[in-house]
Amino acid sequence: MKTKILVVDDEADLELLIKQKFRRKIRESTYEFIFANNGQEALQRITENPDTDVILSDINMPVMDGLTLLTHTHAEHPAMKTVIVSAYGDLGNLRTAMNRGAFDFVVKPVDFHDLEVTIEKTAEQVRQLRDTLRAIQENNILKMYVDETVLNFMTRPDFENRLLASETVEATVVFLDICGFTSLAEKMAPTDVIGLLNTYFDLMVKEVIAQGGYVDKFMGDAVMAVFRGEHHLDRAIDAALSARTVLQQSDAPLPAGFEFRPKVSIGVNTGEVVSGNIGSASLKRLDYTVIGDVVNMTQRLQSAASPGQIIISEAVYLKVKESFQCQFVSEVTLKNKAQPVKIYEVVE
Repeated sequence: MKTKILVVDDEADLELLIKQKFRRKIRESTYEFIFANNGQEALQRITENPDTDVILSDINMPVMDGLTLLTHTHAEHPAMKTVIVSAYGDLGNLRTAMNRGAFDFVVKPVDFHDLEVTIEKTAEQVRQLRDTLRAIQENNILKMYVDETVLNFMTRPDFENRLLASETVEATVVFLDICGFTSLAEKMAPTDVIGLLNTYFDLMVKEVIAQGGYVDKFMGDAVMAVFRGEHHLDRAIDAALSARTVLQQSDAPLPAGFEFRPKVSIGVNTGEVVSGNIGSASLKRLDYTVIGDVVNMTQRLQSAASPGQIIISEAVYLKVKESFQCQFVSEVTLKNKAQPVKIYEVVE
């Protein structure tokens, strides 16, 4: 891996000397050197070469000295590391340089073997720091795509040995579908569709998270959410009621010429589900989800719901009738269900 090094020094012959002493490293593309005569020029070189790894800087220079340069680079480019290379090796300069963020200090006249060792040590530190910063950035991005439940599962000590393991758990599943959005999306520009859909999702998901649920997946204009733990059924219905309210009250702006009042149809069901990774470990494509008849039934209940309705089965109704106001809707035949099912609407 090439190390890019910025040399900042006003000595006229230093550039030639550096190129001679490190000619093999330059030829092998191990090192790439760029040069500046003072701190001001160095800042310009850094702007032109933001991937600079190591700065070798003198202290006493015209226009801008090395210690002033160090103040700028340490604050604005924390991933770059500076080695002070100077004849001013007294303790005062050394302490000032270190306090301003210098990584190391080499005293002139330069021992080039020692300088090479210092460059290698500094470059390794830069690589580790950048890897850490990249990992933090990737982790933050990952959190936007993967629910916290999955991330917690991934950090288990035996995670790799249990990739395709599953467990049976008690949970409540909620399907929330934005009614009429598909026909609206056919007429709107794609960028407007995505922006509006994300706005509506954001409103509903906040209510899911507020009740301790997590989003299992987004499916077109629908959301599948899962609730586990104590009182998961009650929390799921509370989230459904809140999501319905905030979506109906949404005043998200629409493109000129469009009128749309968002409503959501919701299905809620509870019981045993199988939780785990579904997919192919060999192809490195897995989806952490819940499956089972409870999940399938939830989707069927949502399909039977009219805009603005929260639909539950009779079994769920019997569990929550004392906590929520519900009313009988009808007896319906759901897809892939042999027997008719009595469904109820949660009113409030």
